[in-house]
Amino acid sequence: MFKKFFIGCWDVLNFSRRLVLNIIFFFILLAIVISIFSSDDEIVIEQDSALVLSIAGNIVEEKTYVDPVQAALNDSMANNNEPPEVLLDDILKVIKSAQKDKRIKVLVLDLQKMQGAHLNKVKAIVKQLKTFQAAGKQVIAYGDYYSQAQYYIASTADQVLMHPYGAVDISGFASYPLYFKDAIDKLSISQHIFRVGTFKSAVEPMLRNDMSEEAKEANRAWLAALWKEYKTDVAANRQFDIANFDEDMTVFKEKFASVGGDSGRYAKENGWVDELISKDQLRNRLIELVGKNTSGKSYKHVSFKNYLKTIKPPFPVENPITEKVAVVVAKGNIVDGKRKAGQIGGDSTAALLRKARLNEKVKAVVLRIDSGGGSMFASEVIRAEVLALKEAGKPVIASMGSVAASGGYWIASDANEIWAAPSTITGSIGVFGTLMTFEKSLARLGVYSDGVATTDMASFSMLRPLDPKLGEIIQMSVESAYDRFLNVVAQSREMTIEEVDSVAQGRVWIGTKALELGLVDKLGDKQDAIARAAELASLNYYDVITITQDLTPHEALMQQLFSNEQVKSMTASWFGQDEYAPIKRSVFQAANQVKNELASFENYNDPNGVYAKCLVCSISN
Repeated sequence: MFKKFFIGCWDVLNFSRRLVLNIIFFFILLAIVISIFSSDDEIVIEQDSALVLSIAGNIVEEKTYVDPVQAALNDSMANNNEPPEVLLDDILKVIKSAQKDKRIKVLVLDLQKMQGAHLNKVKAIVKQLKTFQAAGKQVIAYGDYYSQAQYYIASTADQVLMHPYGAVDISGFASYPLYFKDAIDKLSISQHIFRVGTFKSAVEPMLRNDMSEEAKEANRAWLAALWKEYKTDVAANRQFDIANFDEDMTVFKEKFASVGGDSGRYAKENGWVDELISKDQLRNRLIELVGKNTSGKSYKHVSFKNYLKTIKPPFPVENPITEKVAVVVAKGNIVDGKRKAGQIGGDSTAALLRKARLNEKVKAVVLRIDSGGGSMFASEVIRAEVLALKEAGKPVIASMGSVAASGGYWIASDANEIWAAPSTITGSIGVFGTLMTFEKSLARLGVYSDGVATTDMASFSMLRPLDPKLGEIIQMSVESAYDRFLNVVAQSREMTIEEVDSVAQGRVWIGTKALELGLVDKLGDKQDAIARAAELASLNYYDVITITQDLTPHEALMQQLFSNEQVKSMTASWFGQDEYAPIKRSVFQAANQVKNELASFENYNDPNGVYAKCLVCSISN
């Protein structure tokens, strides 16, 4: 009887499973048909239009790979915990094209939804905007408020406009990591740290409750250099004195009191903005400047997103005849193995470099780095491919973006030349190892580990105390790794070990200082690095290609399918607003959060447990 009951239950479950799978398959099949027979509305750009440069999200060198099905579900269930990403190259491409486009009369900066952007990225945008202005075209910036990064871009505009109730937030740069020593002690976790380098502060959060004086000394130096560069550029753009920045709270309080605490008025009287106007007033002013659009309700304009669609093919087409300078982007944490775009897998990034090496049309390579480092082993796997490119007669230029420190510097070290932006955070030449054991935590619960082993080596466990002799062995390994790091840099930079050690010790430097110290060869952006790579390869005529990971046929199909607007709409209606929507969102968000938290542990997967990573390279601004 019970047997029949369980067989019956299994049959019901099996039928339900097949039914759900068939429904999902039908949904995907229907979506494919819709995507084939539907097309997006044609984008029409009227004569004398305004290009609205509406940047939403973080400005990045390379977009993080997101599973298209997951992205569709996130969109449909309002689960966008992570801000969107915008490619820096896309922004520059749009401005450059609009400069030559006779239909575009003015560019409007709409930066309200722009989030994180390092100084070197906004500097590249400003450089392109100035070229746009040099062509006789106007740039207007408008915002309800301006963050520090947003304002840097806005400062180059011919007119900086703001809502009367708005504010300009320029507060400088800071680095305030969290420290966990007391928490680790309270949890009775035994934390074993192995490091080399006076300034190697990556492990300080686990050893201290505050920042060491050595770390403060190093961080003050590069943060001050970064802040000086920001102030110098903005002051030049706005044509006021560099002393017009608020750095003393007492002085700011007095100045703010003089305008009755009105942030808008404060910004206007201090020359941060030119006028305080509402959105309706802005709309009317732009109608006067470029005329009404076909609806008659607004001004003639095209958005950044739509303009990009008109100039960027959905699938890049390579000219099979021309010679190439290949760009390989290394962005994110350096981890062992293979990773999707947005992280640097030792094997996957090496494969991209190998792909460039084996392509007969590629004559030079630019390794574009935006990384604070990570696994030492993975960094060495990538460096080996850089050496292989050079041995194949293909020059390599390492182009440093926002940060190229620790492992990020390791993979750059053997390039023919290293180029950095003045604001690049680099150096941090040092290594560390970390190991936690939980014998004290378990003892508080009355749980213990004991037994026998055939060798001392086999007795190691994270549930048992660390044998002091094993700790000494690990420390020797870390010291050996540091010596290896020094040798790599010394040989590639033609310096002595002592010279490298004097600027290493885990200390962080800004690009301009790194140039003085001989850690980089030139200051310049990615385009400068590309031009130099072509020069070293003796190329007069060439195309620039970006080497990317090939999607599997399944990934390519899903990406094309779920990027279709009608499919997105259909997905939203399926998972969207009904009486169960709050429950679905809660479950989905909880699962996503757990997945992201667990994924963070994968960043520490070096087979030897040795890392070249800079944690203070992340700053707030």
